[in-house]
Amino acid sequence: MDLAQYAVNAVVKEGRGVREVARTIDRSPAWVSGRVKAWLRGGDEALAPRSRAPHRQANKMSPGVEDEIVRLRKELLELGLDAGAETIRYHLDGRVDVVPSRSAIWRALKRRGFVSPQPQKKPRSSWIRFEAELPNEMWQTDITHWKLRHGIEVEILDFIDDHSRVVVGAHVRLVTKAQDVVDSFEKIGSKWGFPASVLSDNGMVFTGRARKTRVAFETYLAKLGIEAKHSKPNHPTTCGKIERFHQTLKKYLDSQPRAETIVELQEQVDWFVNYYNTVRPHRACERKPPVTRWNARPKAKPGTPIAKRATRILESKIAKSGTVTVRHNSKLYRIGVGKPFTGARVRLLVNDLHVRIVTYDGVLLRSCVIDPDVIYQRQP
Repeated sequence: MDLAQYAVNAVVKEGRGVREVARTIDRSPAWVSGRVKAWLRGGDEALAPRSRAPHRQANKMSPGVEDEIVRLRKELLELGLDAGAETIRYHLDGRVDVVPSRSAIWRALKRRGFVSPQPQKKPRSSWIRFEAELPNEMWQTDITHWKLRHGIEVEILDFIDDHSRVVVGAHVRLVTKAQDVVDSFEKIGSKWGFPASVLSDNGMVFTGRARKTRVAFETYLAKLGIEAKHSKPNHPTTCGKIERFHQTLKKYLDSQPRAETIVELQEQVDWFVNYYNTVRPHRACERKPPVTRWNARPKAKPGTPIAKRATRILESKIAKSGTVTVRHNSKLYRIGVGKPFTGARVRLLVNDLHVRIVTYDGVLLRSCVIDPDVIYQRQP
């Protein structure tokens, strides 16, 4: 017998007073009286606990929108394309009247059994990204392998712009030789413009450093005034952007009919590169296609000074005055960023007097060289 039934029995059947029963069970007289009245109106059922959940939710997703989310999820997965909540939200624009938030889409996918929470993942705020400040400031390049239908292994040479994530070129060959890299680079450069620098691993077609010589690609870059950079041995994360693109490309190719010829595979690669650059929303590009970021800034050229890698990484918060502070040579300097960014959490990438201020999402807010004779570094 629960407390409500005990109170009702004590008052109705035993004839005890409401106040007396209330003191006995440590409840208010109004509470006891309310239970008695409820029992008189509806009997024992009226005393059963009731859910306090609202009968309807004003912001609950309609079944039609949820079905469209699931349909998009399946379509993107079948094509081997990214099918996360942000990508689905991007593609929902124009398909539904009101586009749900990313978290609402994620909850819908969770309800339908498509995703499960992964609490072991590190939060995005813990990520530290390094990227070029301008398009064509640096390209990353690498070769990945793929098999045709009859087991013949081929190679795909890719180039990706470090700043915008635009894939400027992807060429399929049976074997990629040193001169092939030069030919591809020349063809790509005539379309996109030549970069100020190129980052690669230590493959023999990219560098002859291991043999204390120069390969054709290095000679060609030097002739154009392009800086050649190479990752340290056994450090693939240095070329992480091109490595990540290879994963995305192969996920797509895995979902397609296996190509029989190099020509057929090149057609599949070309389609995906165009989709990747112009349609697919990219997390590093504020969930916009990479070409949007490519078009947003002026392009670097061979000979453009390249910003050095940060020697200090500081975390800060933009003050009400729209500034952040950084200490150099025992002196504190204030750098103007802008009052619209007040309260934003940022990282300061500091290399001597050169400071870059970026958001946790990798968006550059300001780049400047501190004038040591001026405490407040005004905005240009």
